[in-house]
Amino acid sequence: MNILQILPELDVGGVETGTVDLAKELVKRGHRAIVVSNGGSMVKDLIAIGARHIKLPVHEKSLFSILKMIKKLGYLIKEEQVDLVHARSRVPAIIAFFAAKKANTPFITTAHGYYSTHLLSRVMGWGRYVIVASSIIGRHMMKDFGVPHERIRFIPRGADLEKFKFVGIDPSHHKTEYKIGVLGRITPIKGHSFFLQAIARVVRMFGKVKILIIGSPPKDRPEYQEDLRTLARKLKIERFVEFLGSRHDIPKIMSGLDLLVLPSVGQEAFGRVIIEAGASGVPVIATRIGGAVDIIEHGKTGLLVKPGDIMEMVDAIIKLLEDRELAKNLAIEARKKVESQYSLLRMSDETIKVYEEACNKKRILIIKIGAIGDVILSVPSLRAVRNAYPDAFISVLVGSESRRVLKKCPYVDELILYDRETKDRGIKGLMKIAGTVRQKNFDVSLDLQNNKASHIIAWLGAVPKRFGYGNNKLGFLLNEGLRFVKIGVGPVEEQFRVLKKAGINTIGVSKRLEIWPGKDDFQYVDSLLKDAWMSKDQALVGINIGSSWDTKRWPLKYHARLSDLLGGKDIRVVITGSDKEEAIASDIIKLARSKIINAVGRTNVTQLAALIKRCRVYITGDSAPMHLASSMGTDFIALFGPTDHKRHYESTDKGTVVQKKVNCGPCYKATCKKVVCMEKIGVDEVYKLVMERINANTRESNANTRE
Repeated sequence: MNILQILPELDVGGVETGTVDLAKELVKRGHRAIVVSNGGSMVKDLIAIGARHIKLPVHEKSLFSILKMIKKLGYLIKEEQVDLVHARSRVPAIIAFFAAKKANTPFITTAHGYYSTHLLSRVMGWGRYVIVASSIIGRHMMKDFGVPHERIRFIPRGADLEKFKFVGIDPSHHKTEYKIGVLGRITPIKGHSFFLQAIARVVRMFGKVKILIIGSPPKDRPEYQEDLRTLARKLKIERFVEFLGSRHDIPKIMSGLDLLVLPSVGQEAFGRVIIEAGASGVPVIATRIGGAVDIIEHGKTGLLVKPGDIMEMVDAIIKLLEDRELAKNLAIEARKKVESQYSLLRMSDETIKVYEEACNKKRILIIKIGAIGDVILSVPSLRAVRNAYPDAFISVLVGSESRRVLKKCPYVDELILYDRETKDRGIKGLMKIAGTVRQKNFDVSLDLQNNKASHIIAWLGAVPKRFGYGNNKLGFLLNEGLRFVKIGVGPVEEQFRVLKKAGINTIGVSKRLEIWPGKDDFQYVDSLLKDAWMSKDQALVGINIGSSWDTKRWPLKYHARLSDLLGGKDIRVVITGSDKEEAIASDIIKLARSKIINAVGRTNVTQLAALIKRCRVYITGDSAPMHLASSMGTDFIALFGPTDHKRHYESTDKGTVVQKKVNCGPCYKATCKKVVCMEKIGVDEVYKLVMERINANTRESNANTRE
């Protein structure tokens, strides 16, 4: 791989050290490592390990400079054939995000700090994956920046065990002077002033100490260090305290320490110096805050004290300076933990895995926010996508009423619910869902819905490649649009055209429909039929009386007449439909002389699928239950009127279509004074088809029994 890391500058610091360390491991493993920064004292270290440095002013915060750098970095990504861009700071991340997006190159971030929720900080959550070094930062990025859990990658920083050699402690050796170190940039959150106040008390109780403060203040805040010098003078401890500034020889300094203190009073992302001290055999005292809590097991690998509690800090320091046996044991256990959990080797392994995942594992969004039947028809497409990308993360944006269809679907990893009728209603709801899509950082969207809402969601969701039918319904928002052509193919083949446009092979992919009712669904159906005094030996025929349009419904008297004819053959009839058809169900039951089982409004979609499976034959109009019957492998008879079966019926040997030719149809009208197309489908004709199916099933069953 060819990896580009980008950060403001390469001066001494934890972020900078981690960048160089990772580049070293990348080069060692045969990858190319490029670092873009404004330069600094560590550039020579980077070049020495065989990595490449490119100097660009990516630290500048002016809008003009950022726009200029986006263009330059985009050119660089293409010119250097970069496989992945890894941003480690906010302004460089903004530049890298837009440059990588333009170059269609994966982009990831590492959240190195506990960022404020300022608009500028939000870019750190825009990566394909967001690497965090501690649980506190992981929770922060999810809660305050809305980064979904599946995009968080927890990778603690690692110490180079070749540099940080274990020295150890000899408890029998009493020194004339004990060196206590504080390493880190001099800023208020690092707690230096709190630490100096504690040291002022330590020196009165245990005078044999030397305090080494390693680190520098930010270039624009030199007064931070002067304030500390002034405080040391006021506390009359200036002769005990030495300010060493920024240093490159940290392993050497660490090996000479007797104790390391991390006195932070603000949230720390991790605390690299803790593991470097642990690797070197130096016992550590840290405040109980931020990433230190993840690393240190109090009393086993170090000591934790309350932030800002001067006396607790004093007691901890005195304890480890006087009890060198305890200090020795803490150091030994800390080294073991660093070797097993916080080595540079492990950090590099985990980071490279994230790189490979970002480069190779696609994130695919499939949009199907229509009715239940439409979602069932999308299952062959889901199967085809999974076959093409077995390792991809596949999400389906689905409507609230249809979510049960895909609840147990083995071809998808996630369902994103779009509740258009209630909580996601209107423009506000549309924008909310688009925001959710944008947070999930998809590579590709396959729009199988093809309406205005679906096009808007994919576009506002910032999906780079948006496939679908580029019709008149805002189809220009698709950048990989396909022209709809009336070629008389079935609904699944229409969807396959979108997949083919996206380079997905559909040849040989089954068009079989599927749904996945559970054991509890079948138990519910068994109970429902038992309550209706359904005999185990009786044949059961289902009739769907529901329909999204009144014009798709067979006349009520026909339902009643067919039920009576079947009842005369000792065949029980169960009628199905939604709770909207309960009044219609009552009318049919009144018209019929036979004892009809009424399941109208009493099943959800998976329970209905289980009920259809119990039927010998199922009769339905052009509606979702037709596709359920096909999914469950039940013989069914589909009655078509105002719609064209060529567009909505997916051919199967289990289904029989009945559609009468009329001068006015198919009209696709939801209302009609006289629905001639449905009235022309005679009861006797349907009855004959039902009996043929039942008799054929009986003969087949008997033949199987004899075998």
